[in-house]
Amino acid sequence: MEDIIAETQQEIPCRGRQISFLASILGEDDSPLPSSLFLYGHSGTGKTLVTITLLKKLGIVTSHVNCVEFYTSRVMYETILNQLSGTVPSSNNNYTSYASCDNLGDFTRHVREIAKERGDPRMAIVLERSERLRDCDANILPVLCRLQELTQDVNIVVILCSTLPVDKFRASTGFMEPIAFHFPQYTKDELVRILVTRRVTDYSEEFYTNYVNLVLSVFYHATKSLPELKHLVQLNFKVYCEPIEKGEATDTDIKKLWRNIEPHLKKAMSSVYLREVSSSQFERMQSLVSESTTSGDLPQLQPQMKLTGTTKIELPFYSKFLLISAYLASYNPARTDRRFFMKHHGKQRKTQAMIKAKERSSNQLVGPKPFPLERLMAIFYSIIEDKVSPTANVFSQISTLVTLRLVTQIGGEDQLDAPKYKCAVPLDFIRGIARTVGFDIVRYLYDYA
Repeated sequence: MEDIIAETQQEIPCRGRQISFLASILGEDDSPLPSSLFLYGHSGTGKTLVTITLLKKLGIVTSHVNCVEFYTSRVMYETILNQLSGTVPSSNNNYTSYASCDNLGDFTRHVREIAKERGDPRMAIVLERSERLRDCDANILPVLCRLQELTQDVNIVVILCSTLPVDKFRASTGFMEPIAFHFPQYTKDELVRILVTRRVTDYSEEFYTNYVNLVLSVFYHATKSLPELKHLVQLNFKVYCEPIEKGEATDTDIKKLWRNIEPHLKKAMSSVYLREVSSSQFERMQSLVSESTTSGDLPQLQPQMKLTGTTKIELPFYSKFLLISAYLASYNPARTDRRFFMKHHGKQRKTQAMIKAKERSSNQLVGPKPFPLERLMAIFYSIIEDKVSPTANVFSQISTLVTLRLVTQIGGEDQLDAPKYKCAVPLDFIRGIARTVGFDIVRYLYDYA
């Protein structure tokens, strides 16, 4: 086991504690597996990579599926059964699956049959992006967590990988708590170490380390995802080395190299990880910019280069809803809260005077209006689906929004004077935030109702 842990830690640096924990839980040879594991953390923190690598080295029969790909539960069941049994649908077998499976009862029965056919090996089901299972039937998650029990003690473990904590998965009945383990985000030093070890270049390690530190100094606050940063490092390295290849600078002339790459990094910041354009499109845009700079024809190229607005600040889940609530409190009259945020608010008749008054003054043009903290929290609890306790964690996120200058605090310096707030972001920004959490903010705005 120690050899496997050491080998895995060498392949996947900066994840030693996570590798040791999973190896000790999974064991080796014929040791019994836990019923279920829950691995959570931000995307790009190595959850799936560490898990799949360890399972292969331990010789565990593995089914690895991404829950985003399944539009019905039947597709998920049959895909898992195919991978556990080694069945590959192809033209030779007329694209036939291991078995037709429509429900959880058939699924557990087929898993038991596969275990007997293969000599009762240790098996694992890895469900990536498992938060999608919350939208499926209510009994799927409880059954998967109890799969080892329901298959009459088949030595199988279900590993759920998610970006959400386990609190978001708890069902009302039948849910057996899995063993949860957190994968934290990489620190800046860990990211530098990983990116440098994966370099593919003839330049020295010191030169490449300086380059990686330079890129991280720009993008680290925008994203800490390893795949995103790796992509940005590889994409801009050629531009960074251009002055050296042209003979205009040496590999020790950091200032000249920085001046050359600075405009390219600023353009990349407008679309981190090219979330809105592909790599080839971004490189084509870069070449068009450089050509237009020499020819003086930039205005004609601007329509092709225009990108839609994107959020450059990564916010926690509750902070996004708090910011949306702040925007609604700033731009909706207080008298309309009952209409928008209560189920049984009664019908409101629109009079001619109300219609004319609404036409005369638009809240979007007048600007944000201050609101008290109580109104903000009332709107927040109305629009969020989950039951959130009013803990210090929630109120600290309001202070974070004020620190980031997304929300402005007015007054409150006197202990007797309660503070008021105003939202400081425009509609395009807040619509981008709302899209990330699937919230239709226009439906709740007075000007558009």
